[in-house]
Amino acid sequence: MSSGAAVPFWRAAGMTYISYSNICANLLRNCLKEPFKSEALAREKVHFSVSKWVDGKPQKPNHKLELPYRNLLLNMVVF
Repeated sequence: MSSGAAVPFWRAAGMTYISYSNICANLLRNCLKEPFKSEALAREKVHFSVSKWVDGKPQKPNHKLELPYRNLLLNMVVF
């Protein structure tokens, strides 16, 4: 049963939209010339902390991480 609707090429390639957009953003950052390239790479970093929740309340954060955004997305845990 075919709907005849066009499938986005990133979906046809077996990718999610977030992985497709990460690849596009990375390619764009790598195409930039200095000093714009280093500025774009610096903005890519994400700062966050990991907290455990007990009885609906967050505990004290035990990890503070600084990762490039693409690594954060690759290492995300879905609950």
